[in-house]
Amino acid sequence: MLVADDHALVREGIRNVLAAGHGFDIAGEAAGGAEAVKLAGECEPDVILLDVSMPDGGGLEVIGDIRRVAPDARVLILSVHDEAEYVLQGVRAGAHGYLRKDSSPAELRDAVRAVDRGESVFSPAMATRLSDALRVESNRTARASKLALLTARERDVLEGIANGETNKEIAGRFGISPRTVETHRESLMKKLEIRSVAGLTRLAVEEGLIAS
Repeated sequence: MLVADDHALVREGIRNVLAAGHGFDIAGEAAGGAEAVKLAGECEPDVILLDVSMPDGGGLEVIGDIRRVAPDARVLILSVHDEAEYVLQGVRAGAHGYLRKDSSPAELRDAVRAVDRGESVFSPAMATRLSDALRVESNRTARASKLALLTARERDVLEGIANGETNKEIAGRFGISPRTVETHRESLMKKLEIRSVAGLTRLAVEEGLIAS
């Protein structure tokens, strides 16, 4: 195993948790991202315990480099950060698991063994955050796909509606008839599958089409 954390006290604690009596062998320790990449190539570890916040490249920044120099190694992130964005970034970068540093010694040992077997491991809270982040991302992608179906004029009408303009005001701004605005309005609502002004406004704000 390779343990990468910028705090010596944390590394010592991990050594104690993963003592030889439990069947683990700490082949190297790194205090920063660059050192972790270097040692990963030299030690060829089976599992790498990686902190998120470190000097010379945090864990999320160096996972890609680690995977290149040690392609067979399994990466388990151990961090105090539990925000969904960190979990999602870790998975995207190639991590095989994500645990909080307040996990119990038994949880850490079980997670290392599971990751070494080829499994993906996330503590319950991390799994929930990952699921939430993926759902938000999926919704955002779906919205972007629907927005891509709108014509330039339909986007203009959408922005006008979201800004509280009437059909007449939108028509006057673009030199078209109110009836044409209404046609564009019906079309964009159908494409976006949104039937209320509130829903259209919320979408426009979330996608940055208008200021909140």
